[in-house]
Amino acid sequence: MLDFFRSLIQSDSLSPHGICLLWRPELVWTHAISDAVIGLAYFSIPLVLVSFVMQRRDVRFSWVVWCFAAFILACGTTHFLSIWTLWVPDYGIEAIVKAGAALISLFTACALWPLLPKAVALPSQAQLEEANRTLVARIAERDSALEALERATAERDQTEAMLRQSQKLEAIGKLTGGLAHDFNNMLNIVVANLERVERRLPDDSALRDPVAKAMTGAERAAGITHKLLAFARQQPLQTKVISVNDVVNDTLSISRPTLPTNVRLNAQLDPDVWSVRVDPNQLQNAILNLLFNARDAMTGSGTIRLTTRNIQAGQSEQSNHLSADAEFVAIEVADTGTGMPPDLTLRAFDPFFTTKPLGHGTGLGLSQVLGFAQQSGGDTTMTSRIGHGTSVRVYLPRFVENVSVAAETVS
Repeated sequence: MLDFFRSLIQSDSLSPHGICLLWRPELVWTHAISDAVIGLAYFSIPLVLVSFVMQRRDVRFSWVVWCFAAFILACGTTHFLSIWTLWVPDYGIEAIVKAGAALISLFTACALWPLLPKAVALPSQAQLEEANRTLVARIAERDSALEALERATAERDQTEAMLRQSQKLEAIGKLTGGLAHDFNNMLNIVVANLERVERRLPDDSALRDPVAKAMTGAERAAGITHKLLAFARQQPLQTKVISVNDVVNDTLSISRPTLPTNVRLNAQLDPDVWSVRVDPNQLQNAILNLLFNARDAMTGSGTIRLTTRNIQAGQSEQSNHLSADAEFVAIEVADTGTGMPPDLTLRAFDPFFTTKPLGHGTGLGLSQVLGFAQQSGGDTTMTSRIGHGTSVRVYLPRFVENVSVAAETVS
């Protein structure tokens, strides 16, 4: 075998390929330049293939690329040897290189044919783009479904919170109503006996002042029980058909002197506002409560806006507790005060809940307003934002002759 290779590479008895071309320059140099260009191109192609495979580790069948690189590199080497053998007859070395190129090409061809079905099965660029578009569409559908689910969950949580709040207020209303009713009966006995004692005391009696203070305390306690009864919707109402604007104007004349000079009161009353059937005294008390709350909510200068307007059937601004088919008169008191966060807004109508300092409020004002509105067949809503103020709306059912629009019988 060793003698075979020695004889193969021995070139003493051989003539260079240029002799076959009779050393004609045009033939020799055409062959030399052409083989040089082809050889350089063959050497550059493997570099590109190897660089591509090294940078794209995710390419499938990368070993085939390495086989092609080796095959093309061997072919390029044979072209450079063709140039060499034009002047030097090293045909044995050229034969060995060609034999190596033949083996590499045979292995590449044998490996490539079984690979053809797998290569054909690879998705095309158009298929990949279509799959990508489908994936993007499905992701968008999923995101949309997630957003819808989040909205539904938020709405459900809000509904559950409103239901819990309503159930809590109903339970508190029943409890406070029963306690206030019993306590009011006991206070009536106390007040009646204090009046009898006061009438029988001499004018110069030392007991007259303590009895007067006891009477004042009993009357204040009676006022609180009346507010609790109003919240529990058990307050006896003296109803009659009235114009809301008349009660509002009377209330404004009472409340204006109590407002600071740096607080403006702006009234916007609808001249065509409908009539309602309510207790005018309780309505006035409710409006006064809202005005005083708005006044106390402003630390500096500000504006209180009091408006009245008609709410047609089906308008979305009505409370969720009111029928969408009914018509209401809305009384709104809005301020430019500090406002409240959502968690405090939800508790604003709870009895004895107040954001005022200790000793500056009983926490029954808004609960009394809510109880009066609901006992009159309406409702009360509140919206508030930190730094933008608070708005409270009282809805009262429109009075229509011979038609009952109240949600429940007024006692």
